[in-house]
Amino acid sequence: MKNPLNKRFIRELKSDLGKYVVLSIFIIAMIAIVSGFQVAGNSMIVAYDESFEKYNIEHGNFELLANADEALIEDIEKEGVTLYENFYLEEETTIDTTLRIFINREEVNKVCLMSGEFPSEADEIAIDRIHATKNNLDIGDTITIDNKELTISGLVALTDYSALYQNPTDTMFDTIKFGVAVMTEEGYNTLDHSHIHYSYSWKYDTEPADDIEAKEMSDEFLESLLQKTMLENYIPAYNNQAIQFTGNDMGRDKLIFGMFLYIVVAIIAFIFAITTSNTIAKEATVIGTLRASGYSKGELIRHYLAMPMLVTLLSAIIGNILGYTLMEDFAADMYYNSYSLTTYEILWNAKAFVNTTVIPLIIMFLINFFILLSKFKLSPLRFIRRDLSKKKKKKAFKLNTKIGIMKRFRLRVIFQNMPNYITIIIGVILANVIMIFGIAFPAILDNHSENLPKNMLCEYQYILKMPMPTENESAEAFTAYSLKTLETKGFTEDVSLFGVSPDSQYIDVNFDDDTVYISSAYAEKYDVAAGDTITLREEFEDKEYEFEVTGIYDYSIGIAVFMDRDVLNQAFEFDQDYYNGYFSNEEISDIDNEFIATVITKDDMDKVSRQLMDSMGSMMSVFFAIGIVMFMLIIFLLSKIVVEKNSQSISMIKILGYDNKEINGLYVATTAIVVIASLILTMPLVDRIMAVLLEFMFFMYSGWMEYYVPFENYALIAITGILAYGIIAFFQMKKVKQIPMEDALKNVE
Repeated sequence: MKNPLNKRFIRELKSDLGKYVVLSIFIIAMIAIVSGFQVAGNSMIVAYDESFEKYNIEHGNFELLANADEALIEDIEKEGVTLYENFYLEEETTIDTTLRIFINREEVNKVCLMSGEFPSEADEIAIDRIHATKNNLDIGDTITIDNKELTISGLVALTDYSALYQNPTDTMFDTIKFGVAVMTEEGYNTLDHSHIHYSYSWKYDTEPADDIEAKEMSDEFLESLLQKTMLENYIPAYNNQAIQFTGNDMGRDKLIFGMFLYIVVAIIAFIFAITTSNTIAKEATVIGTLRASGYSKGELIRHYLAMPMLVTLLSAIIGNILGYTLMEDFAADMYYNSYSLTTYEILWNAKAFVNTTVIPLIIMFLINFFILLSKFKLSPLRFIRRDLSKKKKKKAFKLNTKIGIMKRFRLRVIFQNMPNYITIIIGVILANVIMIFGIAFPAILDNHSENLPKNMLCEYQYILKMPMPTENESAEAFTAYSLKTLETKGFTEDVSLFGVSPDSQYIDVNFDDDTVYISSAYAEKYDVAAGDTITLREEFEDKEYEFEVTGIYDYSIGIAVFMDRDVLNQAFEFDQDYYNGYFSNEEISDIDNEFIATVITKDDMDKVSRQLMDSMGSMMSVFFAIGIVMFMLIIFLLSKIVVEKNSQSISMIKILGYDNKEINGLYVATTAIVVIASLILTMPLVDRIMAVLLEFMFFMYSGWMEYYVPFENYALIAITGILAYGIIAFFQMKKVKQIPMEDALKNVE
């Protein structure tokens, strides 16, 4: 026989349709966002991994001072490699950008056509899609290079430039100022070749098994190359940020969205549990009668569990459908906004299904099950008597009679609805965390950019390919080296080591053989203090180094270690007078560009914040919107419960002559006091939670940014919350007005 309790579902759904619709919409939205990012991210990662074979991506490239003759190429290829010409011109455009122009590749590092057509005429060019987007360029537009007008025939993705790094040593890629492009051989030859780079890509005849073997093969190949020719540049693919960064970076935001999804589902589960508890209180007599009639606790728990689980399941299904359609496109656009990715196909992702459907259902089940289990421990007689308190009834908490009657009444309302108000406070905290995340990240990036000038070691930091003298009096030699941190919180990153000259004018430390300073960014990020020992390792070798920290140097924009130059040279087996860099407050003009690996200026350091803001700015606005909606949802549902739970009392005081305005002052205003107090008083806790979350988030990226959120951001959140509650209060006042006086005569014990 069918369970007659099932007939109540339709009636319950109709009576509380608004609540279920609102909760369902919110769950759908969150699951759609997370599902979209996980599906798009996974599909793109698969496409990225497959692109190495599909587009025949190089194992590395090197640059020569001149075009190699056939004899040299044949000699090099005897080392078990195949060489491909990959010459390029690096030209400035009239829109203040730099384009690296190649002849269209057909053998190695093949080009993916995203839209339009490959160039077929000498005056046509196909440029990188993301670079075109950032500079408002499209197919059919013209750009001027070397005083020649070129028509954009298509938008492309170069597979060896999935992240647009101009130089391997750059701190961050730059999609705005730097781009890549391809032309026909005829068109390429019409350009001025004074800036030509004789770059050669190589592929091993035998594929390396992993990065460690690739490192060994690369070292051997480099050694043989140096015996055959002079190198301008040399970079193996495993160490090429333009190729590797995208694969290492994609998918990190899925972790953040997943974390917020579980927080939101947990809050909604508590809201379901509280509303169900309120329903149980209203239906206590019926429940007691059913229990006395033979219904088991399990049957009733399953009945009250059914609606939250059904709503969550349906929401998860709809959310996943939207995630695989609308939100997948949105997420893909965000990835395409950062990386120069090739085309991809949507792939079914079992892990995404587990994360967005199975885990939320488990969270919803566990929270509601244990709360219901606790409720149904009472005997049938207790339910019939409506005695649902687990503790002995105590006298009401005595309030000082000197307090006005209205204030005492409001305090009674708070005490009687304490579980609801506690949930409101928790909900306000979590909603504030999400909102502050949406506006704190841009504030941190802005603060980072503003503090760059005073945090830089010098105006110009030159990294050389080999020691080169200069007559510039501002220049001070140093030795640069790079190691890796040990894995911490699941991540590892590069550490810059600076071997500083004695009596340095740029690093204000008196170095001796035992002096090792770390940057303040290193100290803050890894919680290291003077006297501690740090361990760093070579990236592709089983070799570690220990350094005892003697002090912290005020340098907050880089993970760095400072020591005496002679000590560093000795530690890494360089010549005693070796150096490969200059600190300088003036531009050095007497060293040829061919001997300079990179120049780091304020603009280069600012790439990090500029690119992160460009990549993640739209995501931050999504978080802020989610926070506002979550705040309004929680406050609306729980304040509604407070009014409904006290409907009999409200009806009674209407009989006693109180008008709606006075009643709103007792119930709606009480909730307003709790909400506003929660908004303001919990800000220090929100700030601390935000600091911890961003610390974890920044661990996923190289470098460090100081946590800084200005007061006006918190003021904005408080004002937004108060205005949002004003809208909610309007609906609650309407609900109070609709409560009839005859409710006071119902359920009288």
